[in-house]
Formats: sequence, C-alpha cells, structure tokens
Amino acid sequence: MANNKIKLVGAIDQGTSSSRFLIFNAENLDLITYYQETIQIITPQPGWVEQDPYEILNKTILCIEKAIEQLHELGYKKSDIKVIGVTNQRETTILWDKYTGKVFYNALVWLDARTEETVDFLLKQYNKDKNCLQKQCGLPISTYFSALKIRWLMDNNENIRNAIKEKRCLFGTVDSWLLYNLLSDNNNIVHVTDVTNASRTMLMNIQNLQWDADLCHIPEHILPEIKSSATIFGYINKGILKGIPIGAVLGDQQAALVGQQCWTKGAAKSTYGTGCFILYNTGEDLAYSRNGLLTTVAYKWNNDNAVYALEGSIAIAGECIKWLRDNLELIPDSQSSETIAASVKDTSGVFFVPAFSGLFAPYWRSDARGLIMGITQYTTKAHIVRAALEGVGYQTCEIVDAMYDDSGVRLSKLKVDGGMANNKLFLQMLANIVGINVTVPNLFETTALGVALAAGKAKGIDLFKLEQEHEIETKAYIYSPQIHEKKREENFLAWKKAVVKSFEYITTPENTQHNYHLSSTTIGWLTLTSTSAIDEVVATSKDDIFHLLADNNHRDVPIIKNSLQSTVDEQLPNGNSRFRSHPRYRHLGKKLHSMKLKNSPNAFQSTGTYHKKFRVSQRVRPPLDDRLKRFRMLDPDEFKEMLNIMSQQMPQEQPKGFNNMDAIGGIQVESKFIYNY
Repeated sequence: MANNKIKLVGAIDQGTSSSRFLIFNAENLDLITYYQETIQIITPQPGWVEQDPYEILNKTILCIEKAIEQLHELGYKKSDIKVIGVTNQRETTILWDKYTGKVFYNALVWLDARTEETVDFLLKQYNKDKNCLQKQCGLPISTYFSALKIRWLMDNNENIRNAIKEKRCLFGTVDSWLLYNLLSDNNNIVHVTDVTNASRTMLMNIQNLQWDADLCHIPEHILPEIKSSATIFGYINKGILKGIPIGAVLGDQQAALVGQQCWTKGAAKSTYGTGCFILYNTGEDLAYSRNGLLTTVAYKWNNDNAVYALEGSIAIAGECIKWLRDNLELIPDSQSSETIAASVKDTSGVFFVPAFSGLFAPYWRSDARGLIMGITQYTTKAHIVRAALEGVGYQTCEIVDAMYDDSGVRLSKLKVDGGMANNKLFLQMLANIVGINVTVPNLFETTALGVALAAGKAKGIDLFKLEQEHEIETKAYIYSPQIHEKKREENFLAWKKAVVKSFEYITTPENTQHNYHLSSTTIGWLTLTSTSAIDEVVATSKDDIFHLLADNNHRDVPIIKNSLQSTVDEQLPNGNSRFRSHPRYRHLGKKLHSMKLKNSPNAFQSTGTYHKKFRVSQRVRPPLDDRLKRFRMLDPDEFKEMLNIMSQQMPQEQPKGFNNMDAIGGIQVESKFIYNY
C-alpha cells in the first residue's frame, strides 16, 4: 500500500486525562490509526491538582511507538508521515532543570486552585480589580493561569529558587516540556512555545505577542521563546520518528477551533472534555469582554497576523461524570451516564452545580462550591446523573449569553466536539437549554485534526491552505431545540437559584451573639435593582421587589427602604426634571412612602445612623447594564432567598470584591451598619 504519493500527518494530543498519537491521511483527512494512554491525576489536598511530568512524557512516547506499530500492520511506512503537530492541555505548569531535564516538582494542572490565597492577597495588597490586567494580557487575575502557579513553586521550593539564581531553571506548559524532550540534544537546547499557549500564562502581552516586563514578576530567563502556531519548531532527534519535523503547536481548545473549521470571524465551537471551553473567532481584532470572557489568541500561521478569540471557560464538564463514577460510584462507566439519565424523563427538580474548583466564566468565583439541590424521597441516581448533564448545558448557556452581550451577534449554531459529544442525550439537552442548533462532526477527533491541519499549514510543508474558500467538506449531525421558550426560561431561572446557593458560605456559628452587618453585596445588589427599575435597564419587576419588601418581616427592611430612597435621591437629584417627571420614578416614590412594616418577634431596631455613598465609576458604568442581565430571571422568592443568604453572613465571611468592588454588580458601595436584636 505504501508509495511515495501517500502523505500522512501525525498529531500528539496530550490532554488532562490522556495522551494520544493519531495519524491522518492528508488527502481526505481520514483517521488511519491512533493509540491512547490515560494519565493519572494526583490530588494531595483539596483544591490541589497535579500530574507527573515524566508520566506525561513517557506515555506520549509510548503512544507514538504503538501507533507506528499499528501503522505498519496496515501496510504504511513511518516515512509516509510528513509532519507532526502537538496539541496540549493549557496553563498546566512545569519547572525543570535546563541541563539535566530533571523536574523540580509535579506539574500543577490548570484545575489546581492552591493559589487562591495568593490571588486574594494580590488584589487586596494593590487595591485592584481582578480585571486590572485585561488590556495587557486579556485575562483576569485567577488561579487558572500559569503565572501564579510559577510564583507558588518559587515560594515553596528551595531547589527551584536556587536553580533560578543559577539560571538553570526552565518553565513551560506541557507543549514546551514535550518539545524540550523530543527536539533537544547535547548541542542544542530547544525551549519554545507558541502564541496560543503563551497567551494563557498571564505573562504575554496580548497585543505584541511578547513577554511583558510589566506582567513578568518572575525572571524572564526561565520563559520559553514564543513562536507562531504553524512553523517548523524543529526535527525529532530520537526514537522511532527521528528526523520528522514538528510543524505546529496549538493549545487544545484552539486546535479544536481549527479542527471545527472556525476560520472566519463570528464562528464558534464548544469542546467538552475534562472542562468545557467555548471559543468565538473575532478575527484580527482584539475584543475585550464585559461579561467575564477571556481574550485569547486563536492561532497564528507562519508570518501572518494573529487571529484572536473570546473564550468562555467552564472548569468542570466531563470531570463531573468521572466524579459520579469514581467518587460516588453512581455509574459503572462514563458511557452508561446516557442510558441511566435517559431512564427518567427529567431531573424531578434536582439541580447540580459542579463548582468543584469554583466557577469560571462568567462568574470567576473561586469561592463557589459544588452542590446538588432539590433532592426528595423520589430522587434516584438517574435524576442526579441527568442533573449533572444538564448542569454542563446550563453553564454553556451562560457563556453563549455572555458572548451575545459582548458581540451583539447571536450564534445560529454551536459546533460541538470532545468526549461528551458521544452522548446523544446530552447533545439534545444542550440544544434544548441553549435554544440553538447543536452540530456535531462525523469525526469527533477535532482537536487532533486541528493541529494536524496546522502542521500541514507550516511553511515548507504546505499541505493545507486553511482558508474559508478551501473549507473541507465534512458530515455533521444536527440537534435542534425541542422545548418551548417559556419552559427554557423557567428552567434557566431555577438554575440561577442553584448558582446563587453555590456562593453561600456554610459555617458553624462560633457564638450566639447576633451582631450582623449588612454586606455591601446586599446593598449593591438592591441598589442596582432599584436603579434598573428607574432606568429600565433590565426586565426585573420593580413591583415584585417592592411588594416583597412591604410584606417581608426581614430585619433589614428598614435599612433597605432607606437605601432605595437614598438611591432615588442621589440618582435623580433635585432639578433634574427629565428624570423626576418619569412615570417610573413617580411610581417608585409612591411605593417607598407607602411601605409599612409588620410587627414581628424577629423585628429589631437599628442602633446607629445610616450613611451610604453610592457612585458608579466611569470605568464601570458601560459594562454595568450587561452584567445586570445575568440576574434578569430573578423573581420575588429568589430575591428573598438571596437577601436572607447574604445578610446572614458574618463580615469576615462575606465574599467581597476589592477596591470596594461588589462581585455581583461591579458597583462601588460604602456602607456601615450594625444591628442588634
């Protein structure tokens, strides 16, 4: 079968859960063969997630060797492989010795959250908002990215500190670690990465695609050289594929974007692996999100300009199903999640928020915790499994909504791939929840295919053009929504209630003293709600809110009433006839003055004076309206529930923003309240 005309392309796909090597036919993109090995995840403490870099390397090499054996059995030669691409899990951080290749510590996986305290300290120390670096690197300050993982390793490992002083320590994401071992020899040390992986470190300037001195509070000599995604990185110098060039490197989610042929501005894809990652191609234009999305590099071909993307990241997707299998033992294997979930028609009111490592976009709440709510005696494991699948879909819906808010363009379809794309029930659930068509390619291996296409794009290889007019025809399955819009909105409202619950701190009271502070979060949210009622920003019903307050025995009602009146006075000052004459304002004033509190044994009096300074900064004002849209579904019961949760938090337990920046509304609020029973 082998002849000189056959051209094959290999793809190393090193993910969080496995390493694989796949071989494609360059002529028709058929998958010829592949081999896969699982990778162990190490969790030494809650929130800590590690992997063994040697296991990653050795199993990648094993996959290459086994796949080549299978290739020979099919009648091909290894010389038929013209180029290889590498795609990898992003952000995962490895430090090793430049000269010996010895690693100093286990790889800190992207899911690892041990730097949460460091994030909090930095934001408090410098009085910053978590998005203060967005214009430079496109990312929020978060445990997710590599920079703070490097900092933790430096602070906690003396060998690393010594190696840095001696300039023999190298940092890399998984791609750099693999390339170092595959391409280096005694005379030449290869320490490189590509722009997509570098854009996930929080150290690269997103505009000039170089390491930024203002971002790099670590020695720059440990950082790899940044190269284009498609270019010749070097030639393999050892093993069964010695002499074959590596022509591309892409982060796994960017590779899936390429594999789904999202090469034009406005195209989007969603990959469901350990986590879920939705990328939206913004072309050569940098787009900064106001809704918690990330600005990242999509790809860069040779000497062409970089193409950018907005990304919505979900920490837990397929990992949730794995957790049901391994930790709770509710299912025997991942595949059975489909049949078990299909055995019931719905979740029977059960909701699953898989915030095992907090919540990523659009909330970026590292303090959120996973929960399963709505359980009754009727609940079975099938309801819980189905709720887990739906939870992934609801998180996707929130990202799609955020992309619409940022771009003004609603997606007509969502291209889906990854391990969960094999679950037909999940795909139909996803279409129902998101409300648009979900398309799945006939070939699920889009991540590996994407980096294979990129490798063939490298200058000197020139197997593929990767232009829209040369789009490769592929078959796809389409799943269309099958529920009514009203039902979809009702389900989404219930999901929002569950998400709010995941923000609640659950602690045991240390004493019985009833001395509470009304959090700035509560006041900020209430103020935003009342302001939106005046300005017609969102669709939240002011009538429901005021009726709730008028009929509620909650101890904070007197202060809330004053807060709302103060909001009116400051937002609609005397002399502003345009607002004062607005019918909504007149109605609001009547509601405020007609409020009567009922007597209650739980009622209490405020022992101090109330003063609140309300100000929306110019920097915050533009994105404020879009942020409020996330709470457009709240009803009176939800408002009451949210109020009770927040007001019962002790001051030191309240999830506060920094620089007085409220985590929900993005509004600056100063308040001081002390209440006694």
